[in-house]
Amino acid sequence: MSPTPLSLEYLIRPSQLKTGKIPAIFLFHGYGSNEEDLFSFAPELPEELMVISVRAPYDLEPFGHAWYAINFDAEQGKWSDDVQARESRDKIVKFIDEAITAYDLDAENITLLGFSQGTILSYAVALSYPEKVKNVIALSGYINEKILMDGYAEKDLSHLDFYASHGQVDQVIPLEWAQRTPDFLEQLGIAYTYEEFPIGHGVSQQNFLSFRKWLVERL
Repeated sequence: MSPTPLSLEYLIRPSQLKTGKIPAIFLFHGYGSNEEDLFSFAPELPEELMVISVRAPYDLEPFGHAWYAINFDAEQGKWSDDVQARESRDKIVKFIDEAITAYDLDAENITLLGFSQGTILSYAVALSYPEKVKNVIALSGYINEKILMDGYAEKDLSHLDFYASHGQVDQVIPLEWAQRTPDFLEQLGIAYTYEEFPIGHGVSQQNFLSFRKWLVERL
């Protein structure tokens, strides 16, 4: 199936369902990567899902893509461009709406899966636009409150369900940033599963099998 032209570039693995609206999982890669990275999960994901792996909108030199700039500066150290991040948050929401229309997806059964920067954006989309999302798989990332929509805590977040995991020796995003996630979600009354694995900034086989089982139970 050739992808229908939408506002962001993407790869697709069709659902095996023959009738009815199709549940979907959207994959959002990390900084400097591309849509082919997480698409390697596709053959192992539940076959009723349409798998849509999305390319971030900002090109990096000499290759790779980003959801927003990360700058390195002697004064400020490492900092994120939150304006770009909020723009990408809204580009993702627009893209999800386009894909739902183009592929007759089940708008009530949308899962987001992110890695690193893609996780930060997945949190932002789900918490800012909870009506668009059912499940979130948040790998090796954290919640950046600065890129959440104003008033998000007043929205109906009760149906959301999160799986969050992090490597205990992650050298890119500190473990303690991810460890704030459970308290944050609890205060909002959101269901979640949080796990840590003895790895760095990546996804181990054990991690994959764990989130896949979590997902299968929620489809």
